[in-house]
Amino acid sequence: MSFPAMTESSAEYSKAKNLFPGGVNSPVRYYDPYPRYIAKGGGSRIYDIDGTSYTDYCLAYGPLILGHAHPSMKKALSKASEIGVNFGAPTEFEIDLGTLIKSAVPAMQRMRFTSSGTEATMHAIRLARSFTGRKIIIKAEGCFHGSHDYALIKAGSGALTHGEPSSPGVPDEVAGSVAVASFNEIDSFKKVIKEKAGKIAAVIVEPVMGNAGVILPEKSFLAELREVTSDNDILLIFDEVITGFRFHYGAYHSQIGIVPDLITLGKIIGGGLPIGAFGGRDDIMSNVSPEGRTYVSGTFSGNTLSMLGGIETLHALKGANYSKLSEMTGKMCSELSETISKKVKCTINQIGTMFQIFFEKESVRSYSDAIGSDQKQFLRYFRFALDSGIYMPPSTFETNFVSFAHTYDDLQKFISMTEEFFRQ
Repeated sequence: MSFPAMTESSAEYSKAKNLFPGGVNSPVRYYDPYPRYIAKGGGSRIYDIDGTSYTDYCLAYGPLILGHAHPSMKKALSKASEIGVNFGAPTEFEIDLGTLIKSAVPAMQRMRFTSSGTEATMHAIRLARSFTGRKIIIKAEGCFHGSHDYALIKAGSGALTHGEPSSPGVPDEVAGSVAVASFNEIDSFKKVIKEKAGKIAAVIVEPVMGNAGVILPEKSFLAELREVTSDNDILLIFDEVITGFRFHYGAYHSQIGIVPDLITLGKIIGGGLPIGAFGGRDDIMSNVSPEGRTYVSGTFSGNTLSMLGGIETLHALKGANYSKLSEMTGKMCSELSETISKKVKCTINQIGTMFQIFFEKESVRSYSDAIGSDQKQFLRYFRFALDSGIYMPPSTFETNFVSFAHTYDDLQKFISMTEEFFRQ
């Protein structure tokens, strides 16, 4: 599909290129020939500056599980505007949100708020190294834990070797302290643990991969990972920045009966405002400054605005019907799969309100499977969807989300768009 020769969005993008690298403030926001500039949102819809409306399945990459401009968020913003957004000092709102989180996620015996999921995983890794006195971290290939140095590591020539930087600017010395194993393959983790015996501080993993599309854990993988880390006195960190409060009122690990040593949260717990948190066992968290020597700080950590946004969001989610929304999403994905499979091979991975489409793949259970999908076909599909009034992340390696604001008609529109795409 062709884009208009000149729109308000294209004019704004021309200005943005002179201000920001690539014209954007996060690389996932760019797509050819220019991104649509959003003016406002409401419920399941967003509107660009040219007046075009879209049903939104990006949802700011996950935080907006209640949809855009939800009354709870309006309440939080109104209150913060009256009392102040940040004081650099403790407030009762930190305690209120922390209490809500701890009651829903008991494994977070104590926690520390941050301003992003990136900060949360960065501090959790530092804390794990401090607590154990060891240096090496194991991560799973394709799992994304933010954009700090220790997270931007991928597999080298083999999935079981030390990692190599995924971005220029990450020192080789950092890459040398991060080993990479394969998601859903417990033997690859066991092999690294055996090779680096006594040197591994922690394993960090997304329990459901959300930045290589959607990749689900296989039946026993996470339980076996918990067992092997415990047997070898290695900390297990679950990065639940995406999955926390996504599938039920709480964290994903409690649904599957596995207790990690440290957990990171973000996205939903702020309702769309900047936030992150890491926490876990009390004996580990007691090493965080000022109680311990592991330094963690932030000007905006626990700021009033984000705390109020989180409080109101979690209150709204307490009585939410997660099962109904998951059922709606599953039904849509089943119909999408049936429609697409009549024309081309495809896999749709879905769990709860997360889903992604992989073209020309019959199964996607790992990062290597995901990168083997037809990315060009996905981009054609994305552009057709955009021109049809459906906004989704512009990459097969991201995740689509469904919010409580989405309706049955919204989901049917996604199916109809897909049918039209293949008719053309």
